[in-house]
Amino acid sequence: MSSPHDTYTSPLAQRNASPEMLRLWSPRYKFNTWRRIWLAAARAQLELGLPVSREQVEHLRAVVERGITDEEILAAGRYERELRHDVMAHVHALGDACPAARAILHLGMTSQDVNDNAETIILERAMGLIAAKVARVVLALADRAERWKATPTLAFTHYQPAQPTTVGRRCAGWAYELWLSETALVRTRDMLKGRGLRGATGTQASYLALCDGDPARVDELERRFCDALAGQFAGEKPRVDAFGALHDLVGQTYPRVVDADVLAGLASIAAVLHKTATDIRLLCNRKELDEPFEDTQIGSSAMPYKRNPMRCERVCGLSRFVMNLVGNAYDTAATQWLERTLDDSSNRRLSLPEAFLALDGALDLMHNVASGLVVHEATVRANLMAELPFMATENILMECVKLGGDRQAYHEAIRVHAQAAGLRVKQQGQSNDLLERLRSDRAFWGHARGGPLSAELVWDHLLDPMKYIGRAVEQTERFLRAVVQPLRDGYAGQLQTLGDSSPRV
Repeated sequence: MSSPHDTYTSPLAQRNASPEMLRLWSPRYKFNTWRRIWLAAARAQLELGLPVSREQVEHLRAVVERGITDEEILAAGRYERELRHDVMAHVHALGDACPAARAILHLGMTSQDVNDNAETIILERAMGLIAAKVARVVLALADRAERWKATPTLAFTHYQPAQPTTVGRRCAGWAYELWLSETALVRTRDMLKGRGLRGATGTQASYLALCDGDPARVDELERRFCDALAGQFAGEKPRVDAFGALHDLVGQTYPRVVDADVLAGLASIAAVLHKTATDIRLLCNRKELDEPFEDTQIGSSAMPYKRNPMRCERVCGLSRFVMNLVGNAYDTAATQWLERTLDDSSNRRLSLPEAFLALDGALDLMHNVASGLVVHEATVRANLMAELPFMATENILMECVKLGGDRQAYHEAIRVHAQAAGLRVKQQGQSNDLLERLRSDRAFWGHARGGPLSAELVWDHLLDPMKYIGRAVEQTERFLRAVVQPLRDGYAGQLQTLGDSSPRV
C-alpha cells in the first residue's frame, strides 16, 4: 500500500472521536492493559508461593512498565497470522521481550482472564470519559438557560403553537434530560465488576490445580491479583474501581448482558442528543436560533446564502448510529451458547468501541453548539407575538366571566373571531387581527357588574408575554441550583482535562 489514502479508514477516527477516546480504544492501550494483567497475575502467584520467582516478576515488571513498542506490536501481528490466536500471539511477543519470565506467562489462565478483565477496565474508563463530556454539555446548556431564563418564546406541543415558555427554560429542559442519562450511565458504570481469575469455563479448575486443591488459596490468589491490578491504575483518571468487586458466576466470559446495559446507557444519551439537536434544527428553520458558524464556513455548495445547521445534523447522524448498535449487544447476550461461543468476538470488536467513539464525537459537537448557541431575540419575540392573541383569548374569556358575562356566549364569540383571524393568516398571508376584531365587537364593551371591559384592564395588560410563561423562570433557577451546581462541583477537576470540543473537520 503506497499511501494511507489507498485504504479505508473509519470516519469515527478521522472526523469525529476525540484523541482521549481514541487512545482508550487503541491497540496500544489494550495490549498494555493485557500486559498489566499478566504482571498482576505473576505478582499474586509469587506472593502465594506458586512456582514463580521474584526475578521473573521483576524482569516482567520492567518490560510492562516501559510499555509495548511498535516493534513488539508488529511481532505479535506476525505471531497471530501463524497461530490464529490474538492473546497467545501477545504471550509469545511478551516472552520474546522478557525471556526471563517466558516460562510463567499466562500461568493457569485462559484468554478471557486477560481480555475480559482488560475490557472491563476500558469500559469503565470510557464510560467515565463519556459521563464527564455529558456533564460538560449540561453545564454549557445551563449557562444558556441562565442567560435567557426570562426571554419569552413560543412553545409547541404536537409542533403546534402552545402556551409560551422561555428560551432558558427550554435549554434547561435539554440539560435536564441529559443529566438524567448521565446519572443512569454513572450508575451502570459503578455496577461494573471484574471477571477475576476464573479459567476456561469459570470453574477455576486450573487455579485449583495450581493451589493443590485448596479453595481458600484460590480465593486469596484472586484477591491478590485484583489488588495488584487495581494498584497499577491508582491515580489514573477516569478511575478504575471495577476490581473492588467481582462477578459471582461467569462462564468463559463475563455475562454479555453487561455489554447490553452499557450500550443501552450510551443509546439513552444519544437519544437525548438527537432530540436536542433536532429541536435546534427546527428553531433554526424558524430563524430563532443559529449554531456557531465560522466566517469562512460554507453552508451549501449551491446556495451561498444558506447556514445549514451541519453540527446538529452530524449529532443526529452519529446519535442514530449509536442507538442502532444496542441491538448488537442484545443479540450477543442472547447467543452465548452454554458457557460461550466465539461469534461474539468479531462483533464486539466493532460494536463496543464504535458506540463510544461515535457518542464521544456527538458530545463534543453538542458542546460546541451549546457553548456558541446564537439566539435571535427579535425574531423570537416576533414569532411569539404573532401567536399571542390566540393565547390571550382564554384570559379575555375569564375577564368577561368575572365581570358577569355569560361564559358560553363569549366563548362562541371568541371562537368565531379566532377562526376568521386564523383564515386571514393562513389563506391571505396577512397579520393576526384577532384582537382588533374583538375590540370592534361591541359585545366585549357591554356593561357587566356596572362597568365596561376596559382596554386598560384587558387588551393592553393581556399582551404582555411574561403573563403566560407560568413558573418557567422559577423552574429554571431551581434546576440551576439543585442539579447544575452540584454537577459543576462534582466534575470540576475532570472537566479541566478534557480536550477542545471544536469539530475536527
